[in-house]
Amino acid sequence: MICKNLVILALSLALGTITACRQSNNEANSEGITQRTIKIGSVLALEGQEEALGNGMKAGLEAALNGEVVQGKRIELIFENDFYDPPVSEVRTKKLVEDGVFLMIGNVGTPTAKKTLPILLEHKIPAVGFFTGADLLRSPPYSEVAINYRASYVQEIATVVEWALAAGVQVNQICAYVQNDSYGRAGLEGLKQALLDEGVTKEKLTHFNERESSANSDSNIQSNDLRPVGFYTRNTPDVIQGYNSLKQWEEKTGTSCKLVVTAGTYSNIARFAKHAKDSGEDWVISSLSFTGAEQLELDLEEYGVTDKVIMTQVVPFSKDNLPIVKEFKKLCKNPQDNLSKNCGYVALEGYIVGKMLVEILKKMQVEINRDSFIKQVSDSNFDFDGVTIDFTQNSKQASDFVEVTSLNDGKFTPIKQNKFAAMLK
Repeated sequence: MICKNLVILALSLALGTITACRQSNNEANSEGITQRTIKIGSVLALEGQEEALGNGMKAGLEAALNGEVVQGKRIELIFENDFYDPPVSEVRTKKLVEDGVFLMIGNVGTPTAKKTLPILLEHKIPAVGFFTGADLLRSPPYSEVAINYRASYVQEIATVVEWALAAGVQVNQICAYVQNDSYGRAGLEGLKQALLDEGVTKEKLTHFNERESSANSDSNIQSNDLRPVGFYTRNTPDVIQGYNSLKQWEEKTGTSCKLVVTAGTYSNIARFAKHAKDSGEDWVISSLSFTGAEQLELDLEEYGVTDKVIMTQVVPFSKDNLPIVKEFKKLCKNPQDNLSKNCGYVALEGYIVGKMLVEILKKMQVEINRDSFIKQVSDSNFDFDGVTIDFTQNSKQASDFVEVTSLNDGKFTPIKQNKFAAMLK
């Protein structure tokens, strides 16, 4: 009987140990970290009309993160395609959360982020280096989990607006053409905020506000009316309604658009620029970094548009003297690397975001978990290979870099303020 009791006791202790180990492993897996791996997820457009953005980001992240090991754990990247479609993005994000990821990185787009950030916030999953400059990721409640690298859309647009006003452009000569969803609204809000920051009164901006509520959702409801704003429906080639809205504004008010600030994707913005050119417009069209420089260049070339288009950039692709840019462009020359097919501004942003993540993780002196990672981010201020990462001054984003480029011989190249002023004459 004594022997039997001893055997039962031994089995009980063994089972208890196994159960405890399993619980410990489950706890680790719930945050996407095991003894050997750190699982990192990304949901982005890998197919569809805007696939170049997702594939560029993916190539940059892979170049930066593949083979990296932190605290003895290998970083494992898991990509999901969402076609730049918010409902699909929501489903794919839930799948990755259920599978167990430590954080999400490099997701592409504002309307998709609007669907996925509530999920990430609920599970306290960090959202690192998303490819959007929307204020959505820079204000409560989502700033609790959002870790931005890039400058905001407000900062991008503010640079262009400052230059335009300095060149003598009047407020009523600044128009907008935007996607009819949260991305377009972010661009429109960025334009209004930039004008306010330049000292323009709210009363002078009322012409932007008519029926604005219709653009406050991600529905595909057209909201073109009498104001200097044209809308187009996401993932469509239609530019006519938005263009006509701007023309009606010009005709009814007797003013002319000199600068058209856009918040859209490369496929539609290129069509809009072509339609404006074919219609004899002398507008300068400004696009955000999200539009995607390389693909916009290709589309504009196809449509015969050679000038009057500028784009703000948030990564120093043109600065070949920076070690990180040299390193990146060297990798681009390897025909065996996926980066060679996607080398450009978007891929460089993915590369910098990936390198930033690794650097932050490697500086951690404690066990890696989501709480300790967020704490490390807030204390991060370092320079690596010529790029400054500083979350101590602004916990919402690491960089304020903005550069203005213009279409020149089929490529977007940096310009100075005086050249931009000449374009507006």
